[in-house]
Amino acid sequence: MGVDQGTRVIPDWLEPMAATLTAERFSDPAWTFERKLDGIRVLAFKRGPVVQLWSRNRLSLTAAYPAVVAMLETLPHDALILDGEATGGWGRQGKADYNVFDVLWIDGRDLRPRPLDERRTILKALDLVLPVARVTALTGDAPWERACREGWEGVIAKRRDSPYEGKRSKAWLKMKCEASQELVVGGFTDPQRSRVGLGALLVGYYDGDDLSFAGKIGTGFDTKLLLDLRTRLDALAVETAPFTKGTGLPRHGHWVRPEIVV
Repeated sequence: MGVDQGTRVIPDWLEPMAATLTAERFSDPAWTFERKLDGIRVLAFKRGPVVQLWSRNRLSLTAAYPAVVAMLETLPHDALILDGEATGGWGRQGKADYNVFDVLWIDGRDLRPRPLDERRTILKALDLVLPVARVTALTGDAPWERACREGWEGVIAKRRDSPYEGKRSKAWLKMKCEASQELVVGGFTDPQRSRVGLGALLVGYYDGDDLSFAGKIGTGFDTKLLLDLRTRLDALAVETAPFTKGTGLPRHGHWVRPEIVV
């Protein structure tokens, strides 16, 4: 049952809004950017003195974050719904366990139809203290570059005028950092059983003048690609391994001039 606030009743549940994954990278004053946190999505419901925490799949997390519950109980609001990410558990001194990025309901007001900037202003006015923290907007023209440089999972881009939709929306975009590296092929192994062409590519990367062995790549090939690769590699055959550093290099391999980059 909800709690009557005179004008509206706080609901027992709200569907969380989800971001859409995108390969786009852009800067636009109509959008704001936040760090993408690697945690558990949590909706916090405060009804009178009672605080409950729920996962996006409606699993109770109240007992997992007692310090968060205790902090939210102190807020002077009889009806409150917050959305955020839990990144800790059982209280970590000096660190946030619950990172709040949206407020969906406050006393008798359903804030979901209101634009994001307005909801953020209301969120900013809440007296949150650790282990609860407020997620702040990132500054700079290319926040995703900072995210990838500092090893974050990525960033979330949000339209400043967007209402809170209880579904996956293109008004929120998820820009993930993906680790990648160019490697050079220095050899390959023989195919086994019914496989044709080659078994795995032996790849490495340059460390100064050394070609350091990085490992094997043996998946993601269809029959045509395996045969095409074998033809190309046979034309680059050499007698000795081009790798001069690294461990785990197979004893029995076919070696090639390191000219093919993957």
